[in-house]
Amino acid sequence: MPIYHKLGKIPHKRHIQFRKPNGDLYYEQLFGTIGFDGMSTNSYHEFRPTMVKEIRKQYSVAPKIAKANNIQSYRLRGFQVEPQDDFLESRKIVLTNSDCHIVLAAPKNLTSDYFYKNTDSDEVIFIHKGTGKLRTMYGNLDFKYGDYLVIPRGMIYKMDFDTDNNRLFIVESHRPIYTPKRYRNWFGQLLEHSPFCERDIRRPEELETYAEKGEFIIKVKKKDEIFEMVYASHPFDVIGYDGFNYPYAFSIHDFEPITGRIHQPPPVHQTFETDAFVICSFVPRLYDYHPESIPAPYNHSNIDSDEVLYYVDGDFMSRNDIEAGHISLHPAGIPHGPHPGATERSIGKVDTQELAVMVDTFKPLMVTEDAMKIADEQYYQSWLD
Repeated sequence: MPIYHKLGKIPHKRHIQFRKPNGDLYYEQLFGTIGFDGMSTNSYHEFRPTMVKEIRKQYSVAPKIAKANNIQSYRLRGFQVEPQDDFLESRKIVLTNSDCHIVLAAPKNLTSDYFYKNTDSDEVIFIHKGTGKLRTMYGNLDFKYGDYLVIPRGMIYKMDFDTDNNRLFIVESHRPIYTPKRYRNWFGQLLEHSPFCERDIRRPEELETYAEKGEFIIKVKKKDEIFEMVYASHPFDVIGYDGFNYPYAFSIHDFEPITGRIHQPPPVHQTFETDAFVICSFVPRLYDYHPESIPAPYNHSNIDSDEVLYYVDGDFMSRNDIEAGHISLHPAGIPHGPHPGATERSIGKVDTQELAVMVDTFKPLMVTEDAMKIADEQYYQSWLD
């Protein structure tokens, strides 16, 4: 999301001397992407951000694949994922390909004795249940039900929850995450027809700065392994930064739906994009207003992409027996559409209160062992009369 942001104290020019009150230098770090060609931020630290004392552990968190080549439609009952105390251990990859992991998590722990850094992926964390504070090296963001938290790869962070009742839907993207380019002009500004604008983007406002040395554990994810690294200074020692690469929040409740006289296709719901998949938001909206409209979606063939729909809240008109926390997977290669009776039920309805998050991937998704533990294996037969 290319919006310039500045927080804390910074010098008037990049790459010049910037001194502490005692005359010592602050340490500058360029936090950049795509070499030196992508979005970046310049930050200033109390200590060198390079002081590694020890690497204690290295262990795999790679998903275990149950079905590498899948053509079966599934329903996953997401709320059957058991809550766990540890934030990282609670994350269960249910669907995956070489571009992304789709993850369910139910973390209980209110505090943890480590920080986390994902060097593999940008992360989009959707808050289904829970409130709290995302704490990062570039400042903090309060979060609540319906928030997307977009965390750039390499960002050091931790999540503090207010209670132990939390449900997260997470997309880890190996590709950079942006807002849809058709909603932006050539300067990057969101256009008038965009379903959201810069006013809806919440940027960090609170910068925690700790000038502390000691032993600080950062669990670093690289190539689906966790490295437990001990740093000699607190990772939140930034006294200021400016640039375009930082965490931000956007609420699904601030997404303004695009409607029409006849049924609108899924791209009108698009919220984020990469060159490998898109993320869409389905929100309460008026139905189509042509006098002969059919509000239910028409049958369509997933020829080029797998469709994943995470159901958040409301009445899911096009599906039978769907509840909050369920995930539907409709793989490429086969058509899908409304369940029997859904088309007829939709006629004459004027609006919907449904809330859902959709991920469409251009590479097939593999189904993991964790997914099979919560899978409805008869779901693919639910279109039979």
